[in-house]
Amino acid sequence: MKTGLETLVLPAGRAAAEAAARTLAGGGLVAFPTETVYGLGADAANATAVAHIYSAKGRPAFNPLIAHVADLTAARRIGRFDARALKLAEAFWPGPLTLVVPKTKDCPVADLATAGLDTVAIRIPAHPVAEAILRAFGGAVVAPSANISGHVSPTLAAHVESDLAGRIDLIVDGGPVAVGVESTIVGCFEAPTLLRPGGLSRERIEAVLGAPLARPPVDAESDDSQPLAPGMLASHYAPRASVRLNAHDVAHDEALLAFGPARLSGQEAAAAVMNLSPAADLDEAAANLFGYLRSLDAKAPRAIAVMTIPEEGLGEAINDRLRRAAVAR
Repeated sequence: MKTGLETLVLPAGRAAAEAAARTLAGGGLVAFPTETVYGLGADAANATAVAHIYSAKGRPAFNPLIAHVADLTAARRIGRFDARALKLAEAFWPGPLTLVVPKTKDCPVADLATAGLDTVAIRIPAHPVAEAILRAFGGAVVAPSANISGHVSPTLAAHVESDLAGRIDLIVDGGPVAVGVESTIVGCFEAPTLLRPGGLSRERIEAVLGAPLARPPVDAESDDSQPLAPGMLASHYAPRASVRLNAHDVAHDEALLAFGPARLSGQEAAAAVMNLSPAADLDEAAANLFGYLRSLDAKAPRAIAVMTIPEEGLGEAINDRLRRAAVAR
């Protein structure tokens, strides 16, 4: 995690928006107001910057993050909208509604930000400061609430500073937010599904759809599952190959997901080898996790052997995902 940063606090305005855009482009973290709560933003396409969000928040697992964009044109660059999704977007954006839609073929949002899923959560915030930052930056910005994970969501810049000073680069102070609760999340699946209640009521959404929203499957709310979107638990990406954890050697028909400078017995003959971080940097490992799992799985090994990863910092979240990937299916 980045520590010991000098967190700059700037009043909202053109200079702050430009500073925020420069910080985001440089891989930094920026807290800014939306109409719901203050968000902690990073360049959605920069997996290392996304990893720093999890570190800064102390987020316990790699939950999917919402990609914030300036307009519907930008949204359609990263997500595929069917007729119902487009209807909701046109009715309620900008506003406190997040839509979960399939990724576009060339979606630039980092796998870490989508938790390795084939869907992406998108919204257009209805706040002039957020809009100014997004337009100045020019790309998608993932932004969970700007607080330590488990703390009350921030509605003032002072709340952000209390939690995250020294952990992030910049706070843009736009005063108190208007809504004060997170966005409503709707999954645009075969049946539009309410994944998280929030700042936009079910009734208003159903009035536009002309049909009731579905509820998530019962097993999607189990603590043993993984989130399909913020606020919902469901199945997540897992490789086709079986996963063997805490490996001390590797067979010739296994792929190896390595970590750090150490080498395992049999590594030279492994079906494929990718190292999450040769320098044993957990932020780097988190940034590479989902992409490397997919790449190794594409080699069709009998199994993927995974070296031991420390259970500290982002290692806790990395190991959580690896343990779930290793569950027999």
